[in-house]
Amino acid sequence: MTRKIAVSLPDELVEHARRAVTEGRAASVSAYVAAALAERQRTEGLAALLDEMLGETGGPMSPAERRRADRLLTG
Repeated sequence: MTRKIAVSLPDELVEHARRAVTEGRAASVSAYVAAALAERQRTEGLAALLDEMLGETGGPMSPAERRRADRLLTG
């Protein structure tokens, strides 16, 4: 299901979206905006997941832990 809404955007963002349509990178301005919002939603979801994971492990890796992980991953 889709819903039609009205939003106000800065001129340069509108022009950028229209250019994407003209250049064939988006089917419509609506499709361009929907894709941008979906990407933002994914990014926020990943940020929340990272926050949760860091909370479970006590925070980010130390430099020594990062080096060890790099060694293990690059074998």
